[in-house]
Amino acid sequence: MSEEPLQISDVQARVVAELARIAPVTDELGRRFGAAGEQIALVGGPVRDAMLGRLHNDLDFTTSARPEVTERLLKGWAEATWDIGRAYGTIGARQGEWQIEITTFRSDSYDAASRKPTVKYGDSLLGDLARRDFTVNSMALSLPDQQLEDPFGGVIDLAHRVLRTPGRPEDSFSDDPLRMMRAARFAAQLGFTIAPEVVAAISDMAERISIVSAERVRDELVKLMLAPDPVRGLRLLVDTGLANHVLPELPALALERDEHHRHKDVYEHTLIVLEQSIDLEDRLVGLTGGGPDFISRFAALMHDIGKPRTRRFVENNMVTFHHHDVVGAKLTRRRMRALRFSNDQTDAVSQLVEQHLRFHGYGSGEWTDSAVRRYVRDAGDQLERLHVLTRADCTTRNKRKAGLLRRTYDELEARIAHLSEEEELASIRPDLDGNQIMEILGIGPGRQVGEAYRHLLELRLDQGPMSQEQATAALLEWASRIEL
Repeated sequence: MSEEPLQISDVQARVVAELARIAPVTDELGRRFGAAGEQIALVGGPVRDAMLGRLHNDLDFTTSARPEVTERLLKGWAEATWDIGRAYGTIGARQGEWQIEITTFRSDSYDAASRKPTVKYGDSLLGDLARRDFTVNSMALSLPDQQLEDPFGGVIDLAHRVLRTPGRPEDSFSDDPLRMMRAARFAAQLGFTIAPEVVAAISDMAERISIVSAERVRDELVKLMLAPDPVRGLRLLVDTGLANHVLPELPALALERDEHHRHKDVYEHTLIVLEQSIDLEDRLVGLTGGGPDFISRFAALMHDIGKPRTRRFVENNMVTFHHHDVVGAKLTRRRMRALRFSNDQTDAVSQLVEQHLRFHGYGSGEWTDSAVRRYVRDAGDQLERLHVLTRADCTTRNKRKAGLLRRTYDELEARIAHLSEEEELASIRPDLDGNQIMEILGIGPGRQVGEAYRHLLELRLDQGPMSQEQATAALLEWASRIEL
């Protein structure tokens, strides 16, 4: 993402083009609210993004109208409305391709020990803009006259790609501590630099993030991870101490050297792995539809967090991290639960962390068919992401070694593809099902059926597909050995 200053002429041209595109919405809302004696303005992100040339169909407005008035003014025009945000003064609507949120002027803030803001309605557009997080989000286009309202110099800051707060950053972050994380997220999304006074305030107030609910912290972290340059935002979290309170496993890595005892620490290695994982995301288009993938990115970020717990010094000044994959998976699961991630996301990321060394456990490439089957079976529906993580985890500067690892993994993927064609690896199961096992052995449902099923599955993984006759003979031989 370019960090060159924007030209004001370019900004103006983009705004004119965007206003023409969204005119079907802004013209009608300006007419309706104006006729009712209410103020309304396009505000925040849509104004900022119009200036940056980042177009989308989600439009935010602020208004003097109370929610019940907004609902009445939308009636007969919007295709649908909803009031899930009524407690915060917000009414949502859909009109054609546009998703719209209209919020009453606000002047809310956090109490010193509160986890949620106290909602208070404001009485002016200026007051509403003053309470917003950053100057680039404190701009508005009043309707219907399309007059730019920029009381805090947001256009200049946007042109220079700088994040500042409308007032003192200490006041802004005290009002809503989540804004500290939003600074990191915007740095990652937009490539902006954080003003020195803002960085200093975050560093001084980092501990205050603890009053924010885990769900809100999680949502900001996800947005940061899905941004074009998450490493930029993550570095800000670590450098300011904010990560100590929201993702302490990450700064802890800066104290550890990796298993090859190179001059970069595990923290730097982790950020490189994340960047390389992002570069490989086109391999996941079948899972993501082509967009950024949180699961693979977060697995890359967390894959080595077990190293601080497992570090051991051995002879010749070498360091080992045995079982850091297993320990890391447990720590990942604990952190994601604390941040209220869904069970599916937690399971997927934890599984990838636990399995990220599996490829290296098979030596230099002498993979048996049985090993390939088990690799696929254990990866399950995370196989493609495991391919990405394993490849991204190679950060050696030794070109010969990197090339060998890449070729070896190419060979593994070719083996997987070959066996998949022959054996349907994605759905490996025993050659006899539970009903057949009970019929052959003359037993009813119970523990022994499960044991027999698992035995046949192990044979299937070791030997490949068997005919029904071969599977029956193997089952009977097993039953005779355990005196069933």
